[in-house]
Amino acid sequence: MSPVLAGVLQMLALIAALALAYRPLGDFMAGVYSSDKHLRVEKWIYKAIGANPSTEMRWPAYLRGVLAFSAASVLFLYVMQRIQGSLPGSLGFSAIDPDQAFNTAASFVSNTNWQSYYGEQAMGHVVQTGGLAVQNFVSAAVGLAVAVALVRGFARSRTGELGNFWADLVRGTVRILIPIAVIGAIVLVACGAIQNFSGIHGVGQFMGGSQQWNGGAVASQEAIKELGTNGGGYFNANSAHPFENPNGISNLFEIFLILVIPFALTRTFGKMVGSVKQGYAILATMVTIWIGFTALMMWTEFHHGGPAFNIAGGAMEGKETRFGVGGSSIFAVATTLTSTGAVNSFHSSFTGFGGGITMLGMQLGEIAPGGVGSGLYGMLIMAIIAVFIAGLMVGRTPEYLGKKIGTREIKFAACYILITPALALCFTAAAMALPTPMTSMTNSGAHGFSEILYAYTSGANNNGSAFAGLNADTQWFNTTIGLAMLLGRFLPMVFVLALAGSLAEQKPVPATAGTLGTHKPLFTGLLVGTIIIVTGLTYFPALALGPLAEGLGS
Repeated sequence: MSPVLAGVLQMLALIAALALAYRPLGDFMAGVYSSDKHLRVEKWIYKAIGANPSTEMRWPAYLRGVLAFSAASVLFLYVMQRIQGSLPGSLGFSAIDPDQAFNTAASFVSNTNWQSYYGEQAMGHVVQTGGLAVQNFVSAAVGLAVAVALVRGFARSRTGELGNFWADLVRGTVRILIPIAVIGAIVLVACGAIQNFSGIHGVGQFMGGSQQWNGGAVASQEAIKELGTNGGGYFNANSAHPFENPNGISNLFEIFLILVIPFALTRTFGKMVGSVKQGYAILATMVTIWIGFTALMMWTEFHHGGPAFNIAGGAMEGKETRFGVGGSSIFAVATTLTSTGAVNSFHSSFTGFGGGITMLGMQLGEIAPGGVGSGLYGMLIMAIIAVFIAGLMVGRTPEYLGKKIGTREIKFAACYILITPALALCFTAAAMALPTPMTSMTNSGAHGFSEILYAYTSGANNNGSAFAGLNADTQWFNTTIGLAMLLGRFLPMVFVLALAGSLAEQKPVPATAGTLGTHKPLFTGLLVGTIIIVTGLTYFPALALGPLAEGLGS
């Protein structure tokens, strides 16, 4: 079987699996967030944290819950790393340096999982499982909660109430993420991923000598890092490591975990607003971009010129032979079009255009299908922008799902769109202008610039993947990328929740003959074009200096 055909067949199998899970999972999540009943274990949690799950919150109270919980999580994870040397199961590792502890705490709480350390050489079992893995669950649940709050803003009228943050957080964790992650961990163990708490031990090498490895609860952390679109690897090689991702079957399953909740959330959205057709329109937009990016990535990685590439069947540098170009390309697009950041190959070794595709996927806002929760609310913001543009073209007040998009709503949407480009481009400019950050670059020219641009794009968009040639374990990068991750995660949530509150206060506007049909293919095309023009072209000058210059010069 040719490598190209193998890649196509993997893509078709993935699409079939996602299609089978779409309706049942989407309906289930809609039921979870619409139910008035509380499980017994949930009641115990509410009692422990002193929350009343039946109390409705307006958007400022909902936002305070998000920020308070996240701030406490950052502090808890920071302290845990700083006292690691005194914790049991530390494997002899010392406390994490202050700047790196801040960076890692900000990273995992913001659902980014950027790592400027070697996992197997820095973090003990307690920090990995009791700190990092816990944040993989709850940071994803925060994203789900904010997305559901925005959906309620569309679904409700004449009220500013968006639900209860603590109830949404607990339900998303207990009813959705934990059960699926448990099943996912079992599947990964069956595929060959390890799950233990063994210490450091020597392993012999084929060419003589030995090296040291430690075990860990890898399969369970691997499952939630993909399912929650987190991305942090137990080992430095991330999902390219055979202990995390043993073979082609586990590789395809991990891609499935990355995509299944973000895609299914469009069904949840349709059910909660009372029109599954609206969900299908958002789904069609996501699928169009996802398949288009995957096809482009496969094309550039399979057909890059040169005798070495031709003999290998594609650009195999930096890719695992057990996955090949097809499996690596599908994974790379899935992880950068979502906020996952896990890698099964080194993006820095991709072709110039291939590296640019991974960057552009993040720069679009990671909305096709995007992160858990964040992908849906990011796409709905773009839908509001598209409706506004359509209204300008025909001279009509824009409406979306029976709600008028006025000055207030469009300001919130515009602020949301401008935050991450401002963070990524301003920090990149500062790093390129100052002498100290430049010493971390192992490559010069266009590729060196791409390393810096990729790092801040990844941090501001809460992705977490990186070009491997950049040494980011410095005070400058630990601090600035940490700030980019926190601001890139929580500032957009401010505007999403403010927008949700504004929409919920409106009374519904009846549809007329002049109302734009936002459930039709015409709107899907308009939305795709809006995403590419409004967000993609924002980064075009920077991309021209980096991956485009490198690709055209190769």
